Order: sequence, then structure tokens, then C-alpha cells
Amino acid sequence: MDTTKRPLTAEDLLHIDVYSDPQLTPNGYAYTYVSTIVNDDNEYTSQLFFQRLSEMKPIQWTFDKAKNNNPSFSPDGKKIIFQSTRSGLPQLWMIHTDGGEARQITTFKNGATNPSWSKDGKYIVFSAPLEKDDDVTVQSEQSKDERQKLEEEKHKKPIVINRLDYKSDAKGFYDDKRTQLVLFDIEKETFEQLTTADTNHNFEDISPDGKEILFTANLNDDADYELTNDLYLFNLSTKETKKLTNGHGAYGSAQFSPSGAKIACFGHEYAYQGATLNDLYVIDTETGDITCLSKEWDIQLGDAMIGDTRIGQSTTGPIWDEDEKQLFFIGTDFGATGLYQVNLDGDLKVLYKDDNHVFGFTYKAGTLILGISTPTNPCNFYQLNNDGKLTRLTNANQEFLSDVSLSEPETLTFSAEDGWEIQGWLLRPYDFEEGKKYPFVLEIHGGPHAMYGQTYFHELQLLAARGYVVLYTNPRGSHGYGQSFVDACREDYGGKDYTDLMSAVDYALKEFDFIDENRLGVTGGSYGGFMTNWIVGHTNRFKAAVTQRCISNWLSFYGVSDIGYFFTKWELGKNLMDDPTKLWNFSPLKYAENVETPLLIVHGEQDLRCPIEQSEQMYTTLKHLRKEVEFVRFPGANHELSRSGKPKMRIARLNHIAGWFEKYL
Repeated sequence: MDTTKRPLTAEDLLHIDVYSDPQLTPNGYAYTYVSTIVNDDNEYTSQLFFQRLSEMKPIQWTFDKAKNNNPSFSPDGKKIIFQSTRSGLPQLWMIHTDGGEARQITTFKNGATNPSWSKDGKYIVFSAPLEKDDDVTVQSEQSKDERQKLEEEKHKKPIVINRLDYKSDAKGFYDDKRTQLVLFDIEKETFEQLTTADTNHNFEDISPDGKEILFTANLNDDADYELTNDLYLFNLSTKETKKLTNGHGAYGSAQFSPSGAKIACFGHEYAYQGATLNDLYVIDTETGDITCLSKEWDIQLGDAMIGDTRIGQSTTGPIWDEDEKQLFFIGTDFGATGLYQVNLDGDLKVLYKDDNHVFGFTYKAGTLILGISTPTNPCNFYQLNNDGKLTRLTNANQEFLSDVSLSEPETLTFSAEDGWEIQGWLLRPYDFEEGKKYPFVLEIHGGPHAMYGQTYFHELQLLAARGYVVLYTNPRGSHGYGQSFVDACREDYGGKDYTDLMSAVDYALKEFDFIDENRLGVTGGSYGGFMTNWIVGHTNRFKAAVTQRCISNWLSFYGVSDIGYFFTKWELGKNLMDDPTKLWNFSPLKYAENVETPLLIVHGEQDLRCPIEQSEQMYTTLKHLRKEVEFVRFPGANHELSRSGKPKMRIARLNHIAGWFEKYL
């Protein structure tokens, strides 16, 4: 750690530029990307940038205080369609790549998103939230005042609920709108609604001949009780829909091969419920035959890395090469993500993997561009050369990185109680001195089926900057170590996952004599919040704890979480009516009398994933027992507070966490 630079602060979160969604031009000579920052109004703004591969200087294409994202090049590379909130709602806009002002394409009442060109450039398909009787030919965008009045009127009316799946942490309470696919004819400038079923339709791709649309949806009669997501083909001429998958799994990230003869996609059939690894499938569009290319692999396909600064989407694959013999995709393995290549025989090859986080990529005309984050660099774009080496294209956050000292993680591998190998990382504190003792914080990730690893994580770096040794690990249940490992915590929450974490602490205390064993802290969010609650109810070795967006009572979680009705069964093996005693035994609240560790509870008031009543129960019980506890509530914040909440709320959260440890450690 470079102590000639200043230590990181929570407020530095405001100064980090986050890159995402690289998209190569059709000829592969240049690319666009999205840059997201926090503006002076405490709001996120996203701008489109363009860069020729022969030049180091990107060109900014959009400048307004809005979110501009999801760019898509026309086949001839002369235009870009993108979505922007500059008019108030996400709408589609078009701009010429040789300059000029952007032109608004849609004025849909509830917005329009995710545009994609047909291969002949004659039409665009996009997504739009529509009610049953909406007419796409006469859509009119409401003014800000009209939207505000409509929102006020909505809050004066009761909400009638008659579905099992009726709310989402991301979207709140569902209404009568469904995501439908709409076609925009470039020449005629007309709109045509393609899908109408009473479900959400997720656009995937357009066939090379322009005759079919590929989408995912659950069109089953019992969709409200199922989590399946099938692949479908929609024929633009006949208006017929053809089902490609068997109705037993979840599929997505689907793409036609260049000739249209095949489709590649990720998916699985819930063999291990929510802990199931993705597979890579290839579907023959003529015969309907489905081939699994990944049946001999034991890695997670896609990006399972967890962090707190990744704003914006990016492609993780699969993407075809031009001759249809190879597919590219991102894979998650041993604390890192890399770029992989596979042929149609299933022969796997690592194109690029290092101690970092490949968060997205784009491929065209033999050119590969990767978006990469490291523990000490939030993001940059690189061209992957034929020799496997990288050429850096951008210099994001140059001023921030030249001013702030960040801690380089030390990778650890240790044995759990039963001999399983567990991976983790340790950050030394700012201004570290040999011979000096430092307080310690154990961080526990959420999921539980996610992965800590080699990426930038502001919260972890902040604690190191505040003078703590920070340990973060991937106990069993984490992605990155194969199917058996990620499945191993199911029906055993608070069992060997807990002892894995305690083994990590024991190992760190044994190996690093600069850790003060009398000043240990612990924190985590979501599943990590559950585990923090569990830990303070089962050991008093920690002198301070912070539980974030936690779970305390599985009996109530079943009925209040947006995922509780299936997640409880998936992870604990039982639903509420199956075995309430078992759920209570898994609940940290049961062990509240044992808690002697000062506990800070932080939670977003609009969290529908782990609703705030979970924290309310924990707080009230501990306070009633006269324990040392404090409760910080964040108005308007949902489960994503730490990652994409209001910037000032995110900073306040970080300062509360650091302040609690400062008080007790």
C-alpha cells in the first residue's frame, strides 16, 4: 500500500467512474461504452462514449443529465439506437455515428428499453411495459407533472392482489403492465406490437434473415407457481410462437448463430434449485435438437462476482464467432472471472484469465474487447490480442487512483474443519507497520450463491483505509468452486458454512501476528446479514458486529419476502407449513438471548427481498433483552442500497458501518 497517497474515504464513492456495456462497431474497428458517474444533484448519469481502436482518446457522444445506455449499432455502422431518460422516462433515441443531434424515436407512456436492429437494418425490436388494451400506434409520453399526478392518484387507491408472485424488490408491487415486444419500422416509422400474452417477454435476438424473434418467457398456465423461463421463436409473418425448451428450466442470454442454423444459450433445469450451475446449450433451429456443451465442466458460466460499484449491464456471452465453430463466454472460477472459448464438441479453452474480474466483453470481426476490474482499479477496457496479452484502451479514474491509496489483497487458502479447502483474501490496513497490532473485520457476502474475488470493492477498501485488517472468504455455498461446493450449504445454514468462517478467522489469527485477537469485528449483508446474526448468537469472540439487510426469522421470511415462498424451500428444505420447528431452529432470532456482541442493524425501508421487518424483529428482541444494539433505517432504499442506492445514502451507510467498528474496536 502506497502511504504517500491519502487513505480512501466513503465519499470517494462519488468520484468513481464506472464503465460498462462495450459494443464493437460492425467492422470491429471501434467501440462504444457506457460511463456512469454521480452528478452534482446526487443522481447517477450515464453517457455514451466512442473510441477507435487506433486511438487512446475516447470521444463523448452524450452530455445531458440523464441515463443514456443500451447502445446498438445499425448493421452498416452509420447509426446507433440507444435508450435515454432525457425526456423523463427511458425512451429510444437515434444518433448518426458521424455526428449531429439525437432524435427521439419512441414516446411510449411507460417508456421503451433494450433496442436491437434487424440484420438488414430495416426495423428495430424493443421492449415496452404495456397494459392489456394499450395501442402502440398512439402512445404519448406524459409530462413530469402528469406522471407525478398519476403517481399521487395511485397512492390514494387500494392495491388488489390475487397472485402469489405479486411484488419484486427491483420493481415494487406489480400492476397490470407486462413487458411486451414491439417492432419499429425504420422507413415507415410505424410501431407493431408483437407479443400480447399476460406475462413478461424478454427479448433475446433477431434471426439473421429477419424473419423470427427469439425471446424468453413463462407462458405456462401455472406460471404464477413456477420459476421456469423458456425460449420461444416468434415468426413475424405467421405471428406464430414456437417453444424451443421443455418447460422445466430457466434459459437466457440466447443468440442466433450467424447463419441462423443454431442458437446458443445459458440455462439449467434446477437440479440443485437456486444453487444449480448454468449450462451452455446449442439448439438446432431446424430439428429442435438441444446439445449441452458443458456437461463435463464444473464451473459457473457467466459472472457471479459480487461487488458494490458495478452499475450498468454488460454482455457475458455466449457469443458466436463468424464461422459458427466457436463460442465465447465469461466463466466464474476460483475467485476470478475470465474469458473462455468452446467449440461445438465441448472442448474448452481459456482465452484470458488472471487475478481480476472480467465483467463484460464484446466480439466482432475477430476483435475482442474486455471490461476488467481489479481490487485496486474499478474498471478499464482492454483489447485481447492473438497472443493472449492485453492492450489497455482506457484510463478510467486516473485522478482518483493517483490520489488514493488502495490495499492489494493477499490470497489465502486454508482447511475447513472437515478438510475442505476454502479460499479467501486479506487486506492490510492503511499505513501498516510491522510489529503493530490492528483490529480485524470479517466480511461475509450475500447470496449465498455468489462469490467474493478479484474485483474492486469500496466497502472492503474503506475498512482497510480506516485501519482494519479485512478478511473476506468464499465459504461453502459460494460460486466458483464447482457444483458440490455451491450446493453444500443448502439445508445446513449456520452449519458448516458457519464453521468455514470460524476456521478462516482461526487461520488468520494463526498466520498474521499483527491481528489483535481481542478486537474482532464481523459484518455482512443479506445472507451475510443472516450469518452475522447467527454468529453473534453462537459465539462471543467478536467485539462488534454490523448486520445489513438481514434475515432473522425464517418463519416470517417465507411470507414477506418477494422470493420467500420458494427460496425457503430451496435453501432450508422446508416451507413454513412443512416444518415450522425446523425453520425456527434455522432462525437467528431464536438465539437472541445469547447475544453479547454490540450489534448495529442497517436496513433499507423499501427492501422487499429481505424486508425490514426482519431487522425490526431482531432489534426489538435485543432491545427488550437490554442488549447493546442500534438500528439505522434508510428511507426509500431497497435491497440494492449498497450497490445502486442513492449515492448519499450509500455514503451514510458506509460511515455508519465504519463508525460502529470505530466505537467498539
